[in-house]
Amino acid sequence: MSNPRIYQDSPLNVGETVQLSDDAFGHLIRVLRLTEGEPVVLFNGQDLCDYQATLVNVAKKSAQALLIAQQKISNESPLKIHLGQGISRGDRMDFTLQKSVELGVNKITPLFTERCGVKLSGERLAKKRAQWQKIVISACEQSGRSFVPEVMQPVMLSDWLNEQTAALKLNLHPRASHSIMTLATTEKNIDKVRLLIGPEGGLTDDEIAQANQAQFQEVLLGPRVLRTETAALTAITALQCRFGDLK
Repeated sequence: MSNPRIYQDSPLNVGETVQLSDDAFGHLIRVLRLTEGEPVVLFNGQDLCDYQATLVNVAKKSAQALLIAQQKISNESPLKIHLGQGISRGDRMDFTLQKSVELGVNKITPLFTERCGVKLSGERLAKKRAQWQKIVISACEQSGRSFVPEVMQPVMLSDWLNEQTAALKLNLHPRASHSIMTLATTEKNIDKVRLLIGPEGGLTDDEIAQANQAQFQEVLLGPRVLRTETAALTAITALQCRFGDLK
């Protein structure tokens, strides 16, 4: 069994001893019940490295890790995908965030749309965003990524559509004339994509028109209607197959 791999939000340097964060301590000591002297792997999402470490000074409410060695991690896709995801209910949003990170998404912006059906603001919105970020971190721990994508502040769809970007902009639409695999582009090497995915019930006709006005190209994923979480993951997979590192 491989050593537990955990996110530690602090600077990491070989030879130093670091105090485990509350989340790292809770998982390694309280959940996994590791003890002093046992090996772990830490990463901080900043330097694309894993750090081999040994637990030291383990107490009831705190523990430290001695950093022994550094390993460069090179598993990031050359394709940078910014996912604009219409906020969906319940576990669907959590599932989409988790799996999109496993597939290599680099940034996620939750979007308020006409059919999102989720009312969040103020403190509730801040707590939900923090929860989503923890899901992203857990996905990085599991998938071996040392880069941690950021869950951006949720915004209205219209605001996100009009942000300045040099990325290829795509919107899923069942009546589009091209798929991701047959999409004609003027650029030989696409390295940035902004992908729009609607919530349950999809985007309204007015929202689709707004996306068109913002130069989002419509693409389809096949003849069947996909749920929002299925659509996001299928589209990301197709993009990674054509422009990224899924071969």
